[in-house]
Amino acid sequence: MKIVVAITGASGVELGKKFIDYLPSSVEVHVVVSRNALTVESFENTQITLHSSENIAASISSGSFRVDATAIIPCSMNTLAKIACGISDNLATRVAAVALKEQKTLLLAPRELPFSSIALENMQKLATLGVIIAPPVMGYYSKSSSIEDMEKFIIGKWYDVLGIENSLYQRWK
Repeated sequence: MKIVVAITGASGVELGKKFIDYLPSSVEVHVVVSRNALTVESFENTQITLHSSENIAASISSGSFRVDATAIIPCSMNTLAKIACGISDNLATRVAAVALKEQKTLLLAPRELPFSSIALENMQKLATLGVIIAPPVMGYYSKSSSIEDMEKFIIGKWYDVLGIENSLYQRWK
């Protein structure tokens, strides 16, 4: 599997990094980090290819690159709005536009709370187009006993919708 992971905004960056770190080594990962996100030196996964958010001509910006899925974790409201309006002025929004046109899986993890009416309208528009809107929401039935357990639950749920096998959380029997 080949996946693009974009990290936009600054709040929630750690969750995006952990999403990458927990990926199985069999997954080819291409990462885009926005200017507002933390520095890329802190990524531990050596199986990733880093792309500048300013490099709109990167390989992953073309449908011919054949990505299986794209996940934007976290997804800032600015990025969400641009995707909803078809604006692709940086690499993260461009790979989202490519996912939409190629009808590939696109997961957005909006990070702000509460959501404004405009943000909800944008999410509804994108959901109608088949985009998976999956904010990092805690499932209390997971019986998490730590923040790490909560994060693993959320990441595991994201992996589930992307078709990535995992055992990050205890499933119902």
